[in-house]
Amino acid sequence: MIASSKTVATNNDFLPLQGTDYVEFYVGNAKQAAHFYKTAFGFQSLAYAGPETGVKDKSSYAVRQNKLTFVLTTALRSGNAIADHVYKHGDAVKILALRVDDATDAWHQTTLRGARSYMEPQTLKDDEGEVVLSGIHTYGETVHVFVERKNYKGAFMPGFREWKTNYNPSSTGLLYVDHCVGNVGWNQMTPWVKFYEEVMGFRNILSFDDKDISTEYSALMSKVMSNGNGFVKFPINEPAEGKKKSQVEEYLDYFDGEGCQHVALATNNIVETVAELQNRGVEFLKVPSTYYDDLLDRVGHIDEDLQPLKELGILVDRDNEGYLLQIFTKPVEDRPTLFFEIIQRKGAQSFGKGNFKALFEAIEREQELRGNL
Repeated sequence: MIASSKTVATNNDFLPLQGTDYVEFYVGNAKQAAHFYKTAFGFQSLAYAGPETGVKDKSSYAVRQNKLTFVLTTALRSGNAIADHVYKHGDAVKILALRVDDATDAWHQTTLRGARSYMEPQTLKDDEGEVVLSGIHTYGETVHVFVERKNYKGAFMPGFREWKTNYNPSSTGLLYVDHCVGNVGWNQMTPWVKFYEEVMGFRNILSFDDKDISTEYSALMSKVMSNGNGFVKFPINEPAEGKKKSQVEEYLDYFDGEGCQHVALATNNIVETVAELQNRGVEFLKVPSTYYDDLLDRVGHIDEDLQPLKELGILVDRDNEGYLLQIFTKPVEDRPTLFFEIIQRKGAQSFGKGNFKALFEAIEREQELRGNL
């Protein structure tokens, strides 16, 4: 451990977060995965690290769209943590990186509160400046890396070089990470809620029990954790008793453990974004057309025309501060694990309860096709 005279900060926001810096996926073929996210989701080439840049054990491709950065990383040999992660979990989220002003202090504040260190503070330097990284473990094998890049002006970070290609499809309007959802095991939601409260200073802004999130066959429970400024939200799901296997149980079985179930990507025009994503081959869950019959009675006035929402399968929900529009992709891997949410907020800061039944029933139809319901 690093020797330090640092003490635990006592202010309310001892871990000020500026938002999600990047999401890193461990995958079986990073070059092909990067091509998929560029083609299907509208990312552009950003930076590359691998043997040509002095990295001998892995290759990483960083792609970006507005303030949204994905890093796709693959092992170049077997018998290491990256290869083992892909073998066990399939292509999956490994790192949820959070931007901070002081990565060293972020590590001290969280580890002093009980977090298990993933990466002690380290400084990476090149001709473009320096980036300070540190990290802690969270549920499953997922980790949070704290990124301090105020003194860096390069494309991504030291160790990477700018990745220039002739193929950069146009943006689909995705802007930034709205939230990331973790699936944890039976009776593990409360301990991880406590972790985010005590170790990272988050607060529980919304709770759903098995009465809120259930269908005839399955149920789950969820608590939404948010940091002080609301820039980072981490809902935590756990299974609940039902007649048949829930989506969280299916995830835990196929993922072989706890992990990040989906990443929600924000847009300012969900109709245009989803239409473009569908044109590029992204597949979405569908709800019955009857969902829209009494939609305005449930959520009140909305600015959007109902017909495009109905044609695309976009859901609408409301909280105390406004409404939101959302839709969920089908799993983007062969395993029924990782998927994405597209979300547009029109005042809503958290989540309503009205969409869960329709969404769960749509997921269950897909589970039944896989023989996993």
